[in-house]
Amino acid sequence: MSTIPAIQSAFQGIQSGMQSMNKNAFAVASESTKGGDMVTPLVNMNSDKFQVQASAKALQISSDTLGTLLDIKV
Repeated sequence: MSTIPAIQSAFQGIQSGMQSMNKNAFAVASESTKGGDMVTPLVNMNSDKFQVQASAKALQISSDTLGTLLDIKV
């Protein structure tokens, strides 16, 4: 994995968001079979989506910045 802190943080944000998304998706599936409350996990999935999107954007910007630095150096 990269040793650049911004890229590491972005990857961790994506992984964390995806793990939470999977957990909440499982909760929705479980509650739908029991007839339970699905609102909370659905709302959480929406915030997980935003976390993954923000982390992906941070990864893209970090990658673009690194590419620009390498272009300038060469």
